[in-house]
Amino acid sequence: MTEHIAEVSACSVGSCGFNHDGCTAFGITIGGSQDHASCATFIDTNAMGGLPKVLAHVGACQRSECVHNNNLMCEAHDVRVGPGREAADCLTYEHA
Repeated sequence: MTEHIAEVSACSVGSCGFNHDGCTAFGITIGGSQDHASCATFIDTNAMGGLPKVLAHVGACQRSECVHNNNLMCEAHDVRVGPGREAADCLTYEHA
């Protein structure tokens, strides 16, 4: 079991209610589909959500096929989120 909690080091998704010069959600979940990972916490809204400072971490990762996944936790040093196949892709995702 991992003791490391990956931080969200960058988010370039401007339309997310949690992105205010970085991710202000307390934690995000990485979801997606087969061979693809995305931020399941992404909310496409103009409303401002989250905490007053940037400190987000990955709380859970549903992509069990990712090389960074250990017991549904992300062991990557950090995670980057940005546009890709979807509006908010996990750019750190690597298929095992």
